Amino acid sequence: MMDRIREGSTGLAVKIILGLIIFSFVFAGVGSYLVGGGQPLAAKVGEREITRNEFEQVYQNERNRMQSQLGEYFATLLGDPAYVEQFRKSVLDRMVNDALLDNQAQDLGLRISDDQIRQTILSMPQFQKDGKFDEEIYNISLRRAGFSSDSFAAYLRQDLARNQLVMALESTEFTLSNEVQAQAALETQQREIRTITLNTADFAKNAKVTDEEITEYYNANKQQFVRPEQVKVSYVELSGNSLKAQAPITDKEIEEYYQANLDKYSTQEKREVSHILIKGDEADAQKVLDRINNGEDFATVAKDASQDIPTAKEGGSLGWIERGVIDPEFEDAAFQLAKVGDHSGIVKSAFGFHIIQLNGIEEPTTKPLAEVSADIKSFLVDEHAADAFYSLQTELAEKAFESPDSLDDAAEAVDAKIVTSDFFSQADAPKALADSAVLQAIYSPEVKEDGLNSDVIEIAPEHVIVVRVEDVRDEMVLPLDEVKDAVIARLSQAQGEQEALELAQNVISGLNKGDNSVMANNGLAFAEARMISRNDELANDVYRLEKPADGKSTYAQVTDRQGNHVIVALDSVLELNDSNMSSQIATGLLRSQTQQDLTATLDTLKESTEISYPLLEQ
Repeated sequence: MMDRIREGSTGLAVKIILGLIIFSFVFAGVGSYLVGGGQPLAAKVGEREITRNEFEQVYQNERNRMQSQLGEYFATLLGDPAYVEQFRKSVLDRMVNDALLDNQAQDLGLRISDDQIRQTILSMPQFQKDGKFDEEIYNISLRRAGFSSDSFAAYLRQDLARNQLVMALESTEFTLSNEVQAQAALETQQREIRTITLNTADFAKNAKVTDEEITEYYNANKQQFVRPEQVKVSYVELSGNSLKAQAPITDKEIEEYYQANLDKYSTQEKREVSHILIKGDEADAQKVLDRINNGEDFATVAKDASQDIPTAKEGGSLGWIERGVIDPEFEDAAFQLAKVGDHSGIVKSAFGFHIIQLNGIEEPTTKPLAEVSADIKSFLVDEHAADAFYSLQTELAEKAFESPDSLDDAAEAVDAKIVTSDFFSQADAPKALADSAVLQAIYSPEVKEDGLNSDVIEIAPEHVIVVRVEDVRDEMVLPLDEVKDAVIARLSQAQGEQEALELAQNVISGLNKGDNSVMANNGLAFAEARMISRNDELANDVYRLEKPADGKSTYAQVTDRQGNHVIVALDSVLELNDSNMSSQIATGLLRSQTQQDLTATLDTLKESTEISYPLLEQ
């Protein structure tokens, strides 16, 4: 079982998933994810503590991701405090689930070797250039994300172990042919419909709303027109990116860096080798070596005698190797061979006894300065900008503290402009101020009530901000005069929806009796018949309708994505039973079953684990 779990962690699917996960974490910046100790807790899962800082960082990353995907729609959702509360809870729940899986993986003894960590890092595309691992890109990426090489390896080890557990669940699932066939019949079924769309906006335009109705609605729903407490904020930003233009790099600096770091631009000597592995005793290996010494072809002997099954099929070929990546004893013997065609004696390693043949030599090379000059310049610009940033950050912090009643001195010290926002609430803060740490500072007593400058706040790697509150507007119910148009719009929409619904119901009632006079009197007619599948926007409702009987259509009222009422006539049902869909259906069923297993596993772990949510208890 354990072997299957460990083997599963090297699968292509897991590598793809991990690549996406690590990419989002490294370049969104979660260096604090591994930092704990002495911090307020968001949740505790057994002995595993999820700090408030960890949660806020992951929450902000998820919020930024959703914002980039959904744009203004997501900004609208964030205006609803209930949605924000639910969204924050969902993020914390996912972190708790990860912690449960981490604990379970540890209890099962799942382990990730240093070599697995190394190979995973080397294969991650975000650390590669021209298809090869680039140490400079790796170091810069980790630094910007707030990771050290050790902390990133620790995070990666934890994530790989967690996915071993998930892969173990997946490997135990299977589907039956009759299940797949039944599901395929449902999935591929098509339905023929005709529709009449009643546009509720058109009905709303003709709605008549009285002053009495407006006043009554306003008085009954004043909570809908509450303007939350708002603040007007001034701030100064400082970022490393903005300093890059101020970091000119000379050709001399580039050449000096190149000469001091030639090893970065040089390749090691590589050797193409084959080997024969004998796992018995040395006497068995000697018998094989005697065959080669007596003139037998190395590849032929390897296919016949080597116990390294994958390479034996290829005549023992291991391809190209370089120093520092394989067993030291094997490596030393391979690099001591003098010329192509030579073979070693018996070489002992942790895996058994080897006989090694040299097939090719690739001499070390060094890239010319012209080829790497642009990369070195980019690296040095980043380094100089980073040095300037940290120097200016210190100056910014000192001036903001020394002159707490104004940002003028702080802005002058770092040659930045003071930006002043319009009034906003926590739910609709502008992008530059929406970071949770920034909002926490803005609404702290020292900043909001005492009018002092905030401390320097890090909102991203090499990106900080200092804020001060210029003015505050208390929460209040907006007067009717200011929201009258909004009240009229809501009443008109509600009236329009009701009128459209009543018309749809009257049309359907008449059609079920064989009477289409309501349609005729309102100038309505069905659109041409069309076939729909399960991915149609009306599918959820249409596929719930009973199949037409005796050639008679089935009628129903449904709602489309725009909120319009739609009269549907279901004329026929077509069973396709497409056998070509079986593989896809089977994969979908397997995925669903695996998810159910994972959910059940998490439920079981939750029952047996003490979990607390200090963040939600505040």
